Amino acid sequence: MSEAATLDWQGHPIRCHDCRHQAVQKDGLCQKGQACVRDQRARRVDRFFVQQPELADEYLSHPYFEVRATAAKYASIFKIAALINDSEADVRISAAFRLPLPRIQHLAHDPDARVRAAIAPKMGRAELISMTKDPDYAVRCVVARILPHDLLYLLIGDPEPDVRRWAVLRLPIEKLLPLAMDPDPMVRIEVAERMAPSLLGVLVKDKDLRVRFTVAERIPIQDLGPLLDDADPLVRDVAQQRLTQSSPG
Repeated sequence: MSEAATLDWQGHPIRCHDCRHQAVQKDGLCQKGQACVRDQRARRVDRFFVQQPELADEYLSHPYFEVRATAAKYASIFKIAALINDSEADVRISAAFRLPLPRIQHLAHDPDARVRAAIAPKMGRAELISMTKDPDYAVRCVVARILPHDLLYLLIGDPEPDVRRWAVLRLPIEKLLPLAMDPDPMVRIEVAERMAPSLLGVLVKDKDLRVRFTVAERIPIQDLGPLLDDADPLVRDVAQQRLTQSSPG
């Protein structure tokens, strides 16, 4: 193990003989470069607490945020409440995962988007409705993946195509028709892949060949007509193949 791989959080070489956990070392429950609470690498800190979670309470105020964040995963739940207001986002996230909703509701408005995204799955209905207007589109993408189905309509007008795509993937099929006119072709492709085949006629003249290709694959045979004369040969071919396969004999 190289010295560079066994530095503490301040960049100093780790020396086991300076550590206060001599008893832990003797029991083989920690090892420099593998499981060490003094290591700058969070994974090694985590291995330390996996071996002796009873020590986590002692590290909730450690100056290195990775140690605080990791200790919060193992410490007594009655002692981590203060970390919900920690200066570091990673620590707040770690504590939020374990605390009940009433203690973390305010994090729906946390200044760090990573925190808001991380805690979204724990939020209640009212908080999620508020988060559909989050200023960070990545947070709204998370919200779109977990929002109750009856609230997904709140996202169909979102300014970001990725958010609308997630809404399309989860909306009931009968609610997709308005999104067939979405300005983004990737959203319309998702619509074409999920919408009832009998309604796909609204997309046979779509300006994006990928949308029309998807339509040609799914539209009822009797409605293939316009696609047999499509401007793109790929669309014409798939339409012709389906027509031929459906012909008797």
